[in-house]
Amino acid sequence: MEKKVMILTGAGQIGMAIARRMGYGMKIVVGDKRLENAEMIAGIMNAAGYDVIPMEMDLSSRKSIQSLIEEAQKYGPVTMLVNAAGVSPSQAPVEAILKVDLYGTAVLLEEVGRIIAPGGVGVTISSQSGHRMAQLTAEQDEQLACTPAEELLGLELLRPENIRDTLHAYQLAKRCNEKRVMAEAVKWGRRGARINSISPGIIVTPLAMDEFNGPRGEFYKNMFANCPAGRPGTADEVANVAELLMGGKGAFITGADFLIDGGATASYFYGPLRPGREV
Repeated sequence: MEKKVMILTGAGQIGMAIARRMGYGMKIVVGDKRLENAEMIAGIMNAAGYDVIPMEMDLSSRKSIQSLIEEAQKYGPVTMLVNAAGVSPSQAPVEAILKVDLYGTAVLLEEVGRIIAPGGVGVTISSQSGHRMAQLTAEQDEQLACTPAEELLGLELLRPENIRDTLHAYQLAKRCNEKRVMAEAVKWGRRGARINSISPGIIVTPLAMDEFNGPRGEFYKNMFANCPAGRPGTADEVANVAELLMGGKGAFITGADFLIDGGATASYFYGPLRPGREV
């Protein structure tokens, strides 16, 4: 029996929280680079009454993304995209961060945008990091937004000699995500569909635990201890925002980015987390 279909990329806590919130009654196709991760999420959700199938999917590969979409279309019209796939600064080298988080996200939004059903909606998970890097020029922002995906990694600002470290690469990738969503929202709109991004701060997930235990662990612990909320967030709090953006109450919202970081970015610019300020 044909159903409306959700594509979920990235078999992690945030993606699953959003899929549980929005995916009841749908066919959910979950893709992850590690099939066992997708199988684990599918098992948890199927045991809770959802209809989920797992697939192996590499976000850095256009062919792999196309295969995931082709499989999803076998079950019905694709009406939802939840992109929660990616790697963090402590998990991967610069090249992988740019290929997955920047290029891969651009390709995914483009490919899904070609087939998304009228009335469809998507969210992609970006990061607070894109909000805290130095401002780019208007020309650079437009390049990130509009350069054909296959040419993105050739941009001057993304050349290896212009990237300081993995955190800088991650910030650029997430800035690109935000700008790409704005540009893609125009294209999705021609199909009667919407796309937005969410930029979480420190959310307690296995990825965050890698950061806590990585070389910048003390930096991240200090960040949530000294943000206005005084704590890290949860995946379900991100899903709260996704529920607004993907539901009827968010029907006038598209091409937007929602920062959900407990005020960490505010503190970075105007509070105790400001660089050089004593905490």
